[in-house]
Amino acid sequence: MSRVGKQPISIPDKVSIKIGADRSVQVKGPKGELGWTLPLGVKVDSDANIINVTRESEDRHVRALHGTTQRLITNMLIGVSQGYTKNLEIHGVGFRAAVKGSEIDLQLGQSHERLHPIPKGVKVTITENTKIAIEGIDKQIVGQLAADIRAYYPPEPYKAKGVRYVGEHIRRKAGKSVK
Repeated sequence: MSRVGKQPISIPDKVSIKIGADRSVQVKGPKGELGWTLPLGVKVDSDANIINVTRESEDRHVRALHGTTQRLITNMLIGVSQGYTKNLEIHGVGFRAAVKGSEIDLQLGQSHERLHPIPKGVKVTITENTKIAIEGIDKQIVGQLAADIRAYYPPEPYKAKGVRYVGEHIRRKAGKSVK
């Protein structure tokens, strides 16, 4: 049995969950609403404030989805009650970011600016032109947007320039040495 999948999920206050006959899961909370469809072979039972995820067979594919389903439902409950935040920093001379309408304008030392679209349901705030805060209720969308922005200019090991997560440690390399 999956260690993660067998853990019961507690439903936070002010959050309601609805499990449909067509295997759909709808979660509503103070921050918004999320929906997802259960994979085949996984069953969800809801009591008063507890959700249990069980599997219907011992197939390898179903066993793999057991823990994944439990975590995805947990992430949905946390998202609609608290939300998710990812913070990024930009390091480098002349590197900066700005929000222009529904796009993020990134100037990362290249001859052109990078315009990246902001997905619906995600709020991006930029402070000091170099600090980016991404907020939303869907953990996957928030994390993917942060990873996409970081991928434009990942931190390099010599001068540590680039886009990084707040608190990320960059392992530095020594430059050329003159003999």
